[in-house]
Amino acid sequence: VGRSILKFMTGENIEVHYHEETYRLMTVDGLTQVFNRRYFNEALEREFNRSKRYDRLLCLIAFDIDHFKLVNDTHGHLAGDNLLRQLAAAVKPRLRREDIFARTGGEEFGILVPEIPLDGARTTAEKVRRIVEATPLKVDQTMVPVTISLGCAMLGAEDATPDDLYKRADERLYEAKQGGRNRVSG
Repeated sequence: VGRSILKFMTGENIEVHYHEETYRLMTVDGLTQVFNRRYFNEALEREFNRSKRYDRLLCLIAFDIDHFKLVNDTHGHLAGDNLLRQLAAAVKPRLRREDIFARTGGEEFGILVPEIPLDGARTTAEKVRRIVEATPLKVDQTMVPVTISLGCAMLGAEDATPDDLYKRADERLYEAKQGGRNRVSG
């Protein structure tokens, strides 16, 4: 059709499974099995545009692990990787299906929370903080107390690009760290 080539594939076609797996590998972080930064950026742009166009609510939660470098320095990078896997596995099932949870950096994560006001995002962030704090995480058969700092921001009229929203959430994250860590700011 025009310059496009269309191909009909059934669900039992091995090529369909190949393309599905290729897509999954492109959008899911191999270590944590949550969405990767690439997918998160695309989802942020999509949700940002939808929220602006239809005047809908959108919040973003940014968080990272407190003193993660100390874990890597003390126990090694494999132990740090294991900790990231455990943290993602503890948080992911406790979020809404509509929320987009992704690893956005080394020990950094983001959660897009559509259709919820800032107070609701703070509640979600506090819930995630408590889950991580209460979850027994093991490093080399040793229980390691882990906490996270979180920053929340809600889409506002002043946000011209998705990066503006992300930047404000990131600023709130650093406020939480400067305020003593293991807390929610925003």
